[in-house]
Formats: sequence, structure tokens, C-alpha cells
Amino acid sequence: MAPLRGNKRKRKVENNDEEKFLISGSPGDGFGEWWDVLTKKTAGEPSTSRGVDSFRAIFGMSRKTFDYICSLVRDRMMSRTHYTFINGNPMSLQDQVALALRRLGSGNSLILTGDLFGVHHSTVSQVTWRFVEAIEEKRLLHLVWPSTEEELAEVKCKFEKIRGLPNCCGAIDTTHISMQLTSSDQDANYWLDRKEKHSMILQAIVDADMRFLDIVAGWPGKLNESTVHKSSNFFKKCQNGEILNGSTIFLSEETELGEYIIGDQAFPLLPWLLTPYQGKKLSERKIDFNKRLIASQFVAHKAFVRLKETWKMIKGDLWRPDKNKLPRIILACCILHNILIDKEKDEDLEQFPSILLHDPGYKQEVCEAVDKNGSVGRDKLVKYFSGR
Repeated sequence: MAPLRGNKRKRKVENNDEEKFLISGSPGDGFGEWWDVLTKKTAGEPSTSRGVDSFRAIFGMSRKTFDYICSLVRDRMMSRTHYTFINGNPMSLQDQVALALRRLGSGNSLILTGDLFGVHHSTVSQVTWRFVEAIEEKRLLHLVWPSTEEELAEVKCKFEKIRGLPNCCGAIDTTHISMQLTSSDQDANYWLDRKEKHSMILQAIVDADMRFLDIVAGWPGKLNESTVHKSSNFFKKCQNGEILNGSTIFLSEETELGEYIIGDQAFPLLPWLLTPYQGKKLSERKIDFNKRLIASQFVAHKAFVRLKETWKMIKGDLWRPDKNKLPRIILACCILHNILIDKEKDEDLEQFPSILLHDPGYKQEVCEAVDKNGSVGRDKLVKYFSGR
């Protein structure tokens, strides 16, 4: 199977806007009877206000963002089979989107999600997959490498504000998506990783706002990070000069530095991929550089934590998932992750503690591959910081 390739400000809500965001559970709002059932289970008691806070507690987003997602998937989800509740009532677009978001966000089983919404578990599976396909079709709206110099300049500016790294275009990292497979799965051994667990790898490049700019999902967890990286389209495009080939900057009158991304020591040192210095006896200048790079690359760690904590379907051990569909489910969760960043600009993106681990139990990999030109570029930055 081939892998898939701001400051907060307080909003003043006018009465008419508030009415627009309230949820009554009536057919006119596009929601079925499941709303009251879900709020009772989520809050422990019936929702009295049925307002924005209740909605956010259940779906992790505002009603406005929910409506935006509905607008993205409407044509795809309403063009074919129409689904119904167990009682025979038709499911509206909002019902279907709510069900899919709840399934992806909670990680609950098909049966539990079906009981919650009053639909058959097969309906949960079919509606969720149709939603995944619909979101996937909108990838280029929310998950794409910056296409203009202005967009990339903004990415560079935000990275430089973290710990001073100039001309940095992204941070790369990987995480494992765990699966529970049985001996009856003919390809179970193919997915065994170094922890003797079954998993699939997700590699991602993120910007300073934890937004995914490029992802690769689908490789078995037993592969190391550098191998997955070298197999990616992003690696091939960089090697061919198609990406990270933009403007260079002058660190001094004689020292020029091109565009690059940053990674940890699991990745090879390349002209366009800078990693920390390895070894125990490092100079103070190299130690300082490592601290700057590690602090800046940490946004990738936070992005994975936020992804898995928000979309719990890919956080736990998935029970015998369809390995052909899983990469597309991961992609859909990454797109939804970006939509929340793009649309929930007034909300706190640091809601998950940085001490959380996105890949607990996996030891740090080390790649010793060093490109001479990459070493030169890294040394330029060491000299640049030591002379400031």
C-alpha cells in the first residue's frame, strides 16, 4: 500500500449573533434528538443554556466553525445515499457532520457512537467515511505548502520570533499511529515496530502556529524516521530544487544562507534540513545553537500532541483498522486540525500541556548522516549567533 503523500482579543457578541449560535435541538436547527442525549452524557446533566459553551465542550469548536465545515462537505455528503436514524427520520447534513466529528474526536467505537446518535453502527461507519472523503477533497484549502513569497515570509518571521532562527520555513517530526491487529491479520508482522506494537507512521512539517504544511502517512512503524523522510515527495522536491529554493539572506556581508527546515537528531543533516550537533563535548556556541533549534522545533511536538488530543480516533490503539483507509483518516484529521487553527483564531491554541507526549515509549532515534553543505550552513548560523 502506497502512503499518502495572534494575540487574543475579546469578542463582543451582539444579540442577533448570539441567537444564530444557539442550539435548540429542533429540526429547524438541523439537529436531531441526539443533541439532548449527547449534552447529558457530556455535561452530566441536561444542557439548560444550549449555547456556545455546550457546543464547544462536545465538538471542540465554535458553532461558526462547525457551520463552515458543513459548507465544505455539503455537496459531497448530500449528493448520494441519504441516511436515517433508527426511528426512520432522515439525517440532516448537520446530523451527519456532527456524528463524524464526534466519532473522530472521541475515538469511541462504532457501536457506542451509534447508540449516542440513535443510528446503526454501520451508518456511523458509512457517514464517517463519506465525511473523510469530503474533507480530503478540500485539502488544498487548508493543508498546502506556502505558494507565495509573502506566505513563506510570514512563516519565516514567526519562526525567527521563537529563538532567532532566520530564514527557517518549517519544523519536521514524526509520530506513530497505534493499531491493534490479531494473528488472523495476514500482514500483522509488516506493521510491527521496534516496540513490538503495530503502528503506522505520520511524518509532518509544521509552521510556527502548529499548522501542518506537508504530511506523509501510510508507512509501517518499523521504518526509521530518516527512511520515511527520504521516501517522501517533499524530500525529492527539495533535492531537485523545487522547494526551499527561494530567497537567501545575508547573515553578514560575506555569509549567505538559503531556506531550510529544522528537525531533531533522527533526521539527516542536509543543506535544507538543519539538525542539532551531536556529541557530548560541544562548545558553548554549539550548545547555544542546539538550544535554539530544539526550542524552535518543539512546535512540531506540540502540533502532534494537539492533533491526537483533539482527534482521539488516531490517538489510541485502533482496533483492526482498514490500512488502506487509515492514511486518509489521518489526513482528514490533519486538515481538521488546520481548520481549527485557521478559524478559531481567538481561542487558546496552547490548551494542551507541553509535558504531554505524542509518542510515549518510543526512544529518540539518531541519524548520523551528514551532508557537507548542510554542515557548512549550520556552522554559519553558529557564527551568526556568536557574533550578535
